[in-house]
Amino acid sequence: MPISASRRLRLTLASLVALALASFMAVVITTAPAQAATINVTTAIASQNGSTATVRGYVVGQPTATNTVVTSSYPNDYALAIADSATETNTSRMLYVQIPPAFRSAWGLRSNPSLKGRQIDATGTLAAYFSHPGHKNATAFAFAGSTPPPTDPTDPPTTAPGVPSGYYDSASGLSGAQLKSALHNIIDGHTTLSYSAVWETLKVLDQDPNNSANVIEFYSGVSTPKTNNGGGADNWNREHTWPQSHGDFGTSNGPGTDVHHLRPEDVTVNSTRGSKDFDLGGSAVSECGDCWTDSDSFEPRDSVKGDLARGILYMAVRYNGDDGFADLEVNNAINGSTNYLGKVCVLLGWHSADPVTAAERSRNDRIYSTYQRNRNPFVDHPEYADAVFGAAC
Repeated sequence: MPISASRRLRLTLASLVALALASFMAVVITTAPAQAATINVTTAIASQNGSTATVRGYVVGQPTATNTVVTSSYPNDYALAIADSATETNTSRMLYVQIPPAFRSAWGLRSNPSLKGRQIDATGTLAAYFSHPGHKNATAFAFAGSTPPPTDPTDPPTTAPGVPSGYYDSASGLSGAQLKSALHNIIDGHTTLSYSAVWETLKVLDQDPNNSANVIEFYSGVSTPKTNNGGGADNWNREHTWPQSHGDFGTSNGPGTDVHHLRPEDVTVNSTRGSKDFDLGGSAVSECGDCWTDSDSFEPRDSVKGDLARGILYMAVRYNGDDGFADLEVNNAINGSTNYLGKVCVLLGWHSADPVTAAERSRNDRIYSTYQRNRNPFVDHPEYADAVFGAAC
């Protein structure tokens, strides 16, 4: 039977539509991007261009600074260092991986120290982190292969890091003298150490992260053997950042042994500092790079100014004269040998310019968990410094 003209037209149109659809699908199929291949750490380090990639590497530690990766006593769950070898120790061959909050309980080393040595895949942006080749804004983590992750990213941490729940509740919403009093009551009554016990305590708290046999001298930044402690010219000793004479507490259990303000320091540098207040300027200090002093003040290197300030502010809150010790106070003067220490406005400036670091948080955590059972509130809550002392400036 002959095909009508209208039917021929419908068939022709149908054929054209089918042909067009087939052509479109072919274009879609041939132009769809292929999934990016997994790259190794070496390639990721060389490709810091903001692109997205899945990087495979072994967890070798946690970065805490540009050239520092710790392999134990992890301060928090915020970052990983990965490498192409599980035994890598050279930071230049490591990629620093930022861990977003949603993944920290499952992939942070503080909560999951057994991750060290495991091979993982991390998907995110190739961009500098800690001023080092890095990987940021991760969208996925997985073990290489088919091994499941240790916990779901929304699960709570297996170890509660940092500040205990409710520790600062009584200080909420306060400022000035009321906040100072509340903080004192929170951190008062701590476990005290003997002066002889301070040696071993500092060897743990101030251990060189790159050499477990050494400590880092506080003002100078020099790494020196733990066994080199003592009173000789080339030894390190126990520096009271709040001088004993500024309160006449000596080495008695309490302010004289409180490791929130005690630090390792070279004997000669310690002697140069003496009992001086803290201020800016002066002449260069021998054996202490970027330290300065004059007849009545001392200025440490920039990278510990905030740590120093927070330790001093802690002392002014912890010791208020209610437990047989002097009432320690900060002011904005040079004080000689009274129970005052200055200058508070300089210290607040240092606190602001040198923010709290992961290493400082770790030290605070360890003092709380292992030694004194109290915390430095200005490490946990930097905003408290201005809230308590800012009116003086």
